[in-house]
Amino acid sequence: MDWHNRQVLVTGAGGFIGSHLVEALVSSGARVRALVRYNSRNDWGLLELLPPEVKSRIEVVAGDLTDPMGTFGAVAGCSIIFHLAALIAIPYSYKSPAQFVAVNCGGVVNLLEAVRWHGVECLVHTSTSETYGTARYTPIDEDHPLTGQSPYAASKIGADKLVESYFLSFDLPVVTVRPFNTFGPRQSARAIIPTIIAQALGGDAIRLGSLTPRRDFTYVTDIAAGFLRAAATPEARGKVVNLGTGQAISMGELAQTILRLMGVDKEIISVAERMRPTASEVWHLECDNRRARELLGWQPRVSLEEGLRRTVDFIAAHRERYKPEIYNI
Repeated sequence: MDWHNRQVLVTGAGGFIGSHLVEALVSSGARVRALVRYNSRNDWGLLELLPPEVKSRIEVVAGDLTDPMGTFGAVAGCSIIFHLAALIAIPYSYKSPAQFVAVNCGGVVNLLEAVRWHGVECLVHTSTSETYGTARYTPIDEDHPLTGQSPYAASKIGADKLVESYFLSFDLPVVTVRPFNTFGPRQSARAIIPTIIAQALGGDAIRLGSLTPRRDFTYVTDIAAGFLRAAATPEARGKVVNLGTGQAISMGELAQTILRLMGVDKEIISVAERMRPTASEVWHLECDNRRARELLGWQPRVSLEEGLRRTVDFIAAHRERYKPEIYNI
């Protein structure tokens, strides 16, 4: 796809993946409208960390997808929509499940209606590997059953099915991208890799939840590249596409790898406060990425260890953004 001067909307642009996607789109020549959640501080989230020459080329719009009229206005004039805005913290979903449904399901309905009304060329919707639940088989392909093992996962399954319904009911041009665990610079301490690195830099030990779950980690610039490929591939319309490496690592092994790369020797402790309820824990996520490779021509390029080194460098340079002494949900 020729992105030059193409008007694009990114929802959730101030978030981790969103900020990297915005950066990639600007680099490709797109005109980017970045939807961030309104706050009185005029804080653009992680877009604030982008180089000035990138920020100067972004149209930032503050709003909230739960507002139908605001969503309608944000979509106007855009040919491609990347929908990343969502509540994503699993521990927080145990505390405020209704909020997850309102944002993740209610917000996507407002967006789908706006896309339908404005005749948008393509909507790329962000799902999550958490919708699969604990693997019934591995690697996990797109036909694997969906299981809502947390309120977060259930809200994302609901959102995915709403997107599917608009494709089947109204022939809406949509593609659902389902990233497995994403990591890299700018990610918050809510996620496992920044949690380990921040504690390695400033704690007496590494305190985690269960050490046995296995996850498939993909570097964030590879994920952003997958989003661009999904939008540029007409054959992907109406389909779900996994993005992942096809390799899984346990939380305990991950922590040991990070400590080795950092040259740090600290005890790794599993603490009850950080554990999910047993039936809610997803024990094994490992991606089958054949559809992404064959349909989109996509494959990950940054190895786990190289991505971890880049992430360590970022967190070490921005230690003030992390609070290793507390459990960040």
